[in-house]
Amino acid sequence: MTGRIAFQGEPGAYSHQACRDARPEMEPLPCRTFEEVITAVTSGAAELAMLPVENTTYGRVADIHRLLPESGLYIVDEAFVRVHISLMALPGVAIEDIKTVRAHLVLIPQCASFLARYGIRGEAAADSAGAAADIAAKGERTVGALASDLAAEIYGLNILARHIEDHAHNTTRFLIMSRAPNHDRRGSHGMMTTFVFQVRNIPAALYKAMGGFATNGVNMTKLESYMVDGSFTATQFYADIEGHPEDENVRRALEELDYFTSYLRVLGTYPADKVRD
Repeated sequence: MTGRIAFQGEPGAYSHQACRDARPEMEPLPCRTFEEVITAVTSGAAELAMLPVENTTYGRVADIHRLLPESGLYIVDEAFVRVHISLMALPGVAIEDIKTVRAHLVLIPQCASFLARYGIRGEAAADSAGAAADIAAKGERTVGALASDLAAEIYGLNILARHIEDHAHNTTRFLIMSRAPNHDRRGSHGMMTTFVFQVRNIPAALYKAMGGFATNGVNMTKLESYMVDGSFTATQFYADIEGHPEDENVRRALEELDYFTSYLRVLGTYPADKVRD
């Protein structure tokens, strides 16, 4: 597929890395906010959106669950990006010259051991790739950035140390979204279906709604709740299940769920990424 794929952040952000890994033939389109990413696709400025939904270290990405049902877009794929963090600086600068590193607030604690070893102070920035861009633009020789290898490549910085994160499991899951759903494919690693719903105001409605997945042998890999419009009584649920709505057991489970819900919307059916294996 040719065309453009929109992402949130500066060029070199991990979302940009996800675009390059998952859709290398498409032109990445950087956007300031998640809302702008969605608008880029709904307006036709881009064909696809790359949106992060959760991270193994920090949990779900704020605002995404609220934005997805209202976006008018459909999930057509998922992608997983291993968050490797590298220390980068201007050409000719050595690690011993670095007094401060800048990065998004969530990256700095992940490199605490490395920074302590070299006596480097962390300084929060709005965007890690943006921090790399600033160092290159301003010519700062005592400041480094913590960002992706892609950011160093884009802004002409030297990588002084690769993969300096304390833990080896940090991974972000992204959803690739389009203006139209695609239910025709069958993935070699299985299928995933994502939906949101609100239960009816009756006793044990959630328990009864979930029962259909258990009795029909449908594996639910994620179930999260969040408030709607700031109300403590209006709760919406976001769920991922294994399978396709055309599978007999999934069809029966969704029919049972529909009986106990006041709102149900399938956000997408898409091939499971091989990382899940």
